[in-house]
Amino acid sequence: MAGETVVTIVGNLTADPEIRTTSAGAQVASFTIASTPRVFDRQSNQYVDGQALFMRCSAWRDLAEHCARSLAKGMRVIAQGRLTQRSYEAKDGTNRTVVELQVDEIGPSLRYATAQVSKAQRGTAGAYGNPHAAPPSTDARAQASAYQGGASVPQAPADDPWGQPRDSGSFGSFGAQEPEEPSF
Repeated sequence: MAGETVVTIVGNLTADPEIRTTSAGAQVASFTIASTPRVFDRQSNQYVDGQALFMRCSAWRDLAEHCARSLAKGMRVIAQGRLTQRSYEAKDGTNRTVVELQVDEIGPSLRYATAQVSKAQRGTAGAYGNPHAAPPSTDARAQASAYQGGASVPQAPADDPWGQPRDSGSFGSFGAQEPEEPSF
């Protein structure tokens, strides 16, 4: 939409995402991203941490569920969204205004880690829509340990077409190695 302020922020989650359901039935995940810039100090001739920015974020509907299942405290993420401002009256009667990031896209930063991605169909958790795939672990801490350099890489189920080797011919000739030409 015109007039919205779109920003991208890179930082670490300060806590696990908290998911709740609104009175209208929509799910929302809330979390905070701490973004600490590195600045060069000419006097010491080295990089030092700058002033940290703590950005409160919200993700809605399917994205909220995906955040709750995939993200955990300490993970380095890249989030893009729209800045929103809202005002409210605090318990002590004072009026307050907050700026939040309404997240449209979010994912792990691969600068210092690796990640295993699986596609989720709307309303299901099967890998790449595979109805035979086991649902992913809902334990975000276990996923965080794998995210932070775990050596185990799960294997795709045998009937998952995306997990087949390129030369298997599972899609006809698409993606398969061409046979060598016969010699005459």
